[in-house]
Amino acid sequence: MTPLDTAHLRAEETGADTDRLAFLGRLAEAELHLLLEAAEGETVTPRLFDVEGTRYALAFDLPERLEAFAGGAPTATLSGRRLAALLAAEGLGLGLNLEDAPSAQMLEPAAMAWLAETTRTAPTEAERRLSEIAPPGTLPEALLSALDAKLGLAAGLARSGYLAQATYDDGTRGHVLAFIETVPGAEEDIARAVSEALIFSGLEAGQLDVAFLRADAAVSAALARHGLRIDLPAPEPSGPVRDPDAPPRLR
Repeated sequence: MTPLDTAHLRAEETGADTDRLAFLGRLAEAELHLLLEAAEGETVTPRLFDVEGTRYALAFDLPERLEAFAGGAPTATLSGRRLAALLAAEGLGLGLNLEDAPSAQMLEPAAMAWLAETTRTAPTEAERRLSEIAPPGTLPEALLSALDAKLGLAAGLARSGYLAQATYDDGTRGHVLAFIETVPGAEEDIARAVSEALIFSGLEAGQLDVAFLRADAAVSAALARHGLRIDLPAPEPSGPVRDPDAPPRLR
């Protein structure tokens, strides 16, 4: 059972919109293996199938599943969010994990377009000063689960994070997720991950501010006293890294 299998079975079992969104969030983060007709340099041609007038590309979350379906066919490996963007641009749907996997399904072009648009939206930047910090109180379990899944992919990008209620110097209040000693340049990726956690937990109408602070900032001590600490995973051992968000171009 893969994370996609587990998420899909839960969505099927409960029928809840939040669980369906959680599955789509897993799909966006998954490393997928796209079945190809051919590959020439940086340009690839996905193998397409017509089903009732709609064209679908096929992808699998395990290379063994692709091999069982198509043998030794050429493939390209990329993230689910990147594949959604490529398929949406061509008006294609996605056949996922066909034929016997628990997560096997046909995702319509509209689903790919929605996923591409959702994961393309960038968070909005604002300059505000934190003036008071309080415990976060009770938060939806769906949000905490989504944050746990998203931030599990941020290994080594910050020392830690704190979730708390905040009052700003302009008098406004809300929840803030503050990261301490963030790796320079990682701020946008972390902010986007938190934004997606809100969306895929079904709380896209809510708001969760993201702040990046030094450990010696005065407010960092208040966060340590009152906030819910979130420890980010340690970085993986160094070595060759392949970026699934930088795939070949489709043709």
